[in-house]
Amino acid sequence: MTAAVALLRGINVGGRNLIAMSDLVTAFREAGYPDATTYSQSGNVLFTITNAGDHDVEQGIQQMLAARFGLPILVVVRSRDELADTVAAAPSGHGAAKLRSEVFFLKHPLTPEAVLRNLPALREGVDSVAPGPGVIYFSRIAARASKTRITRLMAMPIFQQMTVRSWSTTTRILERLDAEEPDQV
Repeated sequence: MTAAVALLRGINVGGRNLIAMSDLVTAFREAGYPDATTYSQSGNVLFTITNAGDHDVEQGIQQMLAARFGLPILVVVRSRDELADTVAAAPSGHGAAKLRSEVFFLKHPLTPEAVLRNLPALREGVDSVAPGPGVIYFSRIAARASKTRITRLMAMPIFQQMTVRSWSTTTRILERLDAEEPDQV
């Protein structure tokens, strides 16, 4: 068994796709993940799986959520080790106080290379982007955040195959997974 996180796209954002975290936990537990817990209100479900990296787990969770809540919710699952690799591979300074930094988690089979090929021009001196393991790291200068052009990517169809977490949420999820790692219990 390995600790993992299911990152759900677009729930409890802007008053849309409202799902109580207690209902989400119940749904996961009834689907065979008895140790499921949540972090934050934006659809981060921590649980254990037997087949890390198995994309059938994502598909199964998506189908379960659609049946349970009547919503087509994109799910990206990362094992604890995959998330640790994502954090370790971040560009130097990602998450610095002067930046607003995020991680765009990509749904398989979308690749960082495909996203970068389709990425609209970003604003020089404001935006920075870098590929990572199944992710795109994005930062913008906090003092100039209103000048970002990342919204151009968010308007593209390819964005529907991603889910975004702030850098602080990403690192906190990893901390939670480390605290709940089955081998450490």
